[in-house]
Amino acid sequence: MFVGKIGIDLGTTNTVVYVPGKGFVINEPTIVALSLPSNTVLSVGKEAKDMIGRTPGDIAAYRPMKDGVVADYYITRAMLKYFIGKAVGRWNIFKPDVVVSTPAGITTTEKRAVINAAVEAGAKNTYIVREPLLAALGAGITINSSSGNMIINIGGGTAEVAVISLGGIVCWSSLRVAGNKFDSAIIDYVKKKYSVSIGEQTAEAAKIAIGTAIPIKAKEEFEIRGRDIISGLPKDLVINSNEIAEALNPFLMDIAASAQSVFNQTPPELVADIMEKGIIISGGSAGLNNMDEFFKRLLGVHAYIAEEAILCVAKGSGLILEHLGTYKRTLLQKK
Repeated sequence: MFVGKIGIDLGTTNTVVYVPGKGFVINEPTIVALSLPSNTVLSVGKEAKDMIGRTPGDIAAYRPMKDGVVADYYITRAMLKYFIGKAVGRWNIFKPDVVVSTPAGITTTEKRAVINAAVEAGAKNTYIVREPLLAALGAGITINSSSGNMIINIGGGTAEVAVISLGGIVCWSSLRVAGNKFDSAIIDYVKKKYSVSIGEQTAEAAKIAIGTAIPIKAKEEFEIRGRDIISGLPKDLVINSNEIAEALNPFLMDIAASAQSVFNQTPPELVADIMEKGIIISGGSAGLNNMDEFFKRLLGVHAYIAEEAILCVAKGSGLILEHLGTYKRTLLQKK
């Protein structure tokens, strides 16, 4: 099948690729493993993630995206080439048009880096769309209506809050605090409280298994393995969900404060719309238990987790691809 259009949710933690007619064809970690002597790509995605914390001296696993933007241009280009090639297949002779998501707070230089990397990786035309708009589309919000909607998109590198009306972003806030910072918070918490050093994959596994945004009565437990800092020997440890809530609370409070600042900038008529409809939460970190209840308590507005929250941005890119004429003028920047 000929592939002429591709939507890419280029996330800090995961990259999701959507192809019209095929659906989601790739959902892999945004990680590249390099052979250092030859500076060549060994593996991308899931295979590269398995290497984190386990590599010998001549292999390094990199995350080429940091806080939602390109941190290493050449590795990002190699990764995009891999993903685009995998999406279009070996026998696709034409270059596809590509829609790529970027944070709302992206700078002109960061935007140019994404566009150039995608074009050099094999794209014919590259369209840049801000993530809150794509997330809103993917969450089922009718963004072209005059009614206001608020979306909080919490990914791996950024947490973005936006009020959307008439096909555009009225006001927004972008915070470089999200899933990766959550993992770091768990690592620091375990090190400080138990004097045990754990890796980021262990912290992420604990977050996914028992993570909660607010303390709960029926605490869940998770066994982790790390290295005792004092003795230097391996050690098993059991932590519970309320400990994770305690570790994550400062960062969640930052996101809530960011949402509050957006409310302060929002016209009263749109605030009334949001009060009536509630806040939509999307992104991979929206999967943290009780995230909706946390924002309801802090902001006084009902909050709802979007269906398939981790795929909302990629879904939105798919909708734009399928209706390129409708959204071309209002949403897209192309080069």
